Amino acid sequence: MKYLMLVCVNRPAGEGEDDLGRPVGAAPDEIDVEAWTERMDGRGVRLLGEVIRPGSDSTTVRVRDGKVLLTDGPYAETKDVIAGFDVLDCANLDEAVEVASKHPMARNGVLELRPFWEED
Repeated sequence: MKYLMLVCVNRPAGEGEDDLGRPVGAAPDEIDVEAWTERMDGRGVRLLGEVIRPGSDSTTVRVRDGKVLLTDGPYAETKDVIAGFDVLDCANLDEAVEVASKHPMARNGVLELRPFWEED
């Protein structure tokens, strides 16, 4: 089953981060996302993943009465911000939780798992 794993942090993007988006002062094992990526790619459970730019760089698109309306910035202002995502292909939710729990950002951020609708 495929899952979207949203990698969230509870601070504005850029605040308290180094040039690579890692928390300043974090221990190396807390930020070694590359090692996690290599392990999960090796297991075949990670299909895709990227770090994304901050919400302040986003554009929200709506169509109302046939007109395209654009808004700079995120759809909603929240305390937690999405820093990146991964698409996982796991046997079940238990495996997806196990994979997510090994992600370095699980220690100082929030990982949200959302299942994809399965095709019939």
